[in-house]
Amino acid sequence: MQLGMVGLGRMGGNIVRRLMRRGHTCVVFDQDPAAMDALVNEGAASGPNLENLVAQIRPPRAVWIMLPAGKATEGTVLRLADVLERDDVIIDGGNSFYKDAIRRGRSLKAKGIHYLDCGTSGGIWGLERGYCLMIGGEQDIVERLDPIFAALAPGAGGVAATPGRAGCDSRVARGYVHCGPSGAGHFVKMVHNGIEYGLMQAYAEGFNILRGAASSELPQDRRYQIDLPSIAEVWRHGSVVASWLLDLTAAALAKDPELTGFSGHVGDSGEGRWTIMAAIEEAVPADVLSAALYARFRSRGNAGFADKLLSAMRHEFGGHVEAKRAD
Repeated sequence: MQLGMVGLGRMGGNIVRRLMRRGHTCVVFDQDPAAMDALVNEGAASGPNLENLVAQIRPPRAVWIMLPAGKATEGTVLRLADVLERDDVIIDGGNSFYKDAIRRGRSLKAKGIHYLDCGTSGGIWGLERGYCLMIGGEQDIVERLDPIFAALAPGAGGVAATPGRAGCDSRVARGYVHCGPSGAGHFVKMVHNGIEYGLMQAYAEGFNILRGAASSELPQDRRYQIDLPSIAEVWRHGSVVASWLLDLTAAALAKDPELTGFSGHVGDSGEGRWTIMAAIEEAVPADVLSAALYARFRSRGNAGFADKLLSAMRHEFGGHVEAKRAD
């Protein structure tokens, strides 16, 4: 099939590469000419603007947007809506807010243009490993573009089949799923990322406790010099906490056991915030996911005054004196 791709960053460029390796043709556009040139050298076509990109694609067209959520995606959707034709498709593969996807789907439908919101997980590893895809939109349009999704998905690989799923949609076991109407794909991806926050926080806190076992605050006979890279590695083999996130953790610790190359300032893409907002709207408790999000806020120093106030209260009610900071 033929696909247009707008946005050739860390994921967009590799999505194009994976598709071309599997026999699909791509027309690409990015604000960075170097990003376009790199893919043209690998076999893609390119256009100097969105109008030219659309002109090079045979109808009914499909154009995938892989841009940051917010203004970049919104502006591109609006511009494409002006140049695409009835029965063409826009796929938003970024981390857009699911309510925006619902709104965009409704607006584009009035023009006869189809809109799919496609939650895309795989990061910089997707080129080789494939992308887990969570798709929202019209069922028949998802089926029309099945060759694209099938090429991007990882496939069953070496993952054993889950007992009891015989006769279910085989695409799910190959790494892609139609989640429901507009917004459903981005909603599922939003919660996926919220869960990711919690898993990452659990690993981070656990390894920090292991590291703290060497603390001088502990009695001598309870101090342990735990080899964190070795623990991460052994847990990868047969442990119930084994996961791809643990694989990545083990790789990071093997390269730099003290993680000296990192400041500890942890960003968030917005997906964790939206997940908590959804939990509040649904009156569903999300203790762990909320705490993981707040821990990211704390990592940026935004809790400095709160920490000072806690210390002041401890001093007021108990006479506790702040511990001196180690130089």
